[in-house]
Amino acid sequence: MSFIRAYLRASTKDQDANRAQSDLYRFADERGLRIAATYTENESGASLKRPELFRLLADCQPGDVLLVEQVDRLSRLNAEDWERLKTEIKSRRVKVVALDLPTSWAMATAAADDIQTRMLDAINGMMLDMLAAFARKDYEDRRRRQAQGIAKAKADGVYRGRPEDTDRNAAILKMLQSGQSWNTIIAATGCSRSTLSRLSKRLTAADEVNG
Repeated sequence: MSFIRAYLRASTKDQDANRAQSDLYRFADERGLRIAATYTENESGASLKRPELFRLLADCQPGDVLLVEQVDRLSRLNAEDWERLKTEIKSRRVKVVALDLPTSWAMATAAADDIQTRMLDAINGMMLDMLAAFARKDYEDRRRRQAQGIAKAKADGVYRGRPEDTDRNAAILKMLQSGQSWNTIIAATGCSRSTLSRLSKRLTAADEVNG
């Protein structure tokens, strides 16, 4: 018996990774299927560092279905990393079904040893490669446009960078003042070491002024 495992991903914590959950459940319900488990995370699709995706794959048995809303939820990877992910998926004999890839829909209900499944798998693999390539191109285009916009804003003297998260930074400053280690602060707040270094220097400067 195969299981359907839904994968939900958003790029940042400000986005709702569960946004598409109702669409995935509707897709399953319309076909008399049941989603056995849902895996949700906020990570970049351009990175392989996605613990929930790999937990999903580790939980899979041969013939299980990985269900996603769109192929770009699964991959915005470069060609090399996409091949690595495909190899992992194939080695576990997992079927990928995406709502934006109609050629994959029949994979959700096809019998594991059916000759039709092998044909669908071949077609699906080709379409997945194409959509994954489109998703990567879209990612690179947006990054390039963003870099161009920042460069122009800097040239015009109007670039201000990302707004500071004042509440989080205030909490980090208090943690620094209390003597907590950098590793503890990073684990608790999710901030980067560069941000922590900048705030530490700010705190030192303030102490020197007040001292």
